[in-house]
Amino acid sequence: MAFQIIRDDITKVSADAIVNTANPKPACACDTDGAIFAAAGAEALLTERQQIGNIAVGQAAVTSAFALDAKYMIHTMEPVWQDGFHGEREALRSCYENSLRLAKELGCESIAFPLFAAGVYGFPKAEALQIAVSVFRAFLDESEMKILLVVSDTESFTLPGKIFEGIDTYIKEKYVTAQPEEEYTQRAAENPEKTRGFGLSGFLRGVRDFTHSGPVQKDGRRKENRKSALASESVCTKDDYGENPEDVCMEDAPCLNETLTNPSLFAPMKATMAGAAMSAEMSMKPQTLDDRMSHVADTWQESLFHLIDEKGFTDTEVYKRANVDRKLFSKIRSNSAYQPKKITAMAFVLALRLNLDEARDLLARAGYAFSPSSRFDLIVEYFIENEVYDIYTINLALFEHEQPLLGE
Repeated sequence: MAFQIIRDDITKVSADAIVNTANPKPACACDTDGAIFAAAGAEALLTERQQIGNIAVGQAAVTSAFALDAKYMIHTMEPVWQDGFHGEREALRSCYENSLRLAKELGCESIAFPLFAAGVYGFPKAEALQIAVSVFRAFLDESEMKILLVVSDTESFTLPGKIFEGIDTYIKEKYVTAQPEEEYTQRAAENPEKTRGFGLSGFLRGVRDFTHSGPVQKDGRRKENRKSALASESVCTKDDYGENPEDVCMEDAPCLNETLTNPSLFAPMKATMAGAAMSAEMSMKPQTLDDRMSHVADTWQESLFHLIDEKGFTDTEVYKRANVDRKLFSKIRSNSAYQPKKITAMAFVLALRLNLDEARDLLARAGYAFSPSSRFDLIVEYFIENEVYDIYTINLALFEHEQPLLGE
C-alpha cells in the first residue's frame, strides 16, 4: 500500500526512515520527541543531534536511527498553532515535504510519520490530518514510497465537510444485521437442508425475508430495516417444517398473505421464481464441454485491463489512484488468474471511477459483493453514489469508522 494510516506507537514501527518532531535546539523534549529519544537511546542520539545544531520551523535534518527499527531518523520542527494567520499551514506542509525529500535522497522505500502539530502545539487535528494527506498525495503522484502516518490510540478525528456528514446517516439507513459469510458457509456444510433454499419452503422463506425488510413508504424506502423486523418476529427452522421441507410454517410469516395478494410486492419474487425455474430447465439439458467453456466470462484481471483501456486511463494513474505499488500492479498484469483481496478489488473500482452497476460486476468477477451488513462496504458504496472517488478521502472516512483501508 502506498499510503496507510495506522494506530500504533511510532517507536515500534518498522520503516527505512522514522520522522521525529524535533525540539528546535539540540535537546530532548517531551511528547513524541521524548518517546523517540528514549526508545532510540537518548545519549547517543543527543550526541549526533548536537552536531546538527538548531532546526528552523519546517526544515528537516537526518541522523542515525540507533535502537529503532529503521535506517534513519529524520528530525523536523513543527509549527505552533496561533490563529491560522501566521503561516502555520505552509510551515506544516514544509515539515512533511522536506522530510519526504530527504527520505527520497537517502533512497528510502518506506517512511513513518507522526501526525505533526496536533498535540501540544495546538493545530486543529482534522486540518492537520488533511494537510498531511494532501502532501502525501502530491508526493506519491510523482514518486514511489510506502508512507505510514502513525497516530496514537487516544487520537480521534471528526472530519469536516458535507460529504463526511452524510456517512453515518447513510449507514443507519442501509445497514442490516446479517449472518457472517464464514458462519453461513459452515452451517451450510453441516446442515444443507437448512441452507439450500430449494423448493416451496425456500421460496416462501425468501418471500418472508423480502417482506420483513419493512413496508414501503411513498419515497420507496423501508420504514424499518431487517434488523429491527427480525428482532420482533421469530424465524422458521427445520423443526417448524417437520420431516417434509415443503410443510411451511405460516405462523412465523405474518405478512406473507399480504405479499402474495399484493401484486406490487409479489412481482419481484414472482420474477425471481420464474428465473429460477428457467435456470433449472436449462440445467437439465445436456451440455458438452465446449458449450460450457464458451460461456466462461472474463476473469477479474481481464476485466480490469479491459476497463482501463475502455476508459482511456494509463496503468500508472490507475494503480496510483488505487493506492497500490508498482510491484503489485505488475504482478496483477502478468497473471490472468490473479485473485485480489477485497480491499484491493474495491480500490480498483474507485481508481476506475466505476458507477455502482459497473462496480458490482467487477467485484463479482473476484467473488465479492457489496454487503448491507458491512460498514466497510456501505462507506465505499456511499462515496460511489456521491461520485467521490478519491481514495485518500475515502480512507480517512474508513479510518474514522475503524474499518480496513483501501489498497494493498
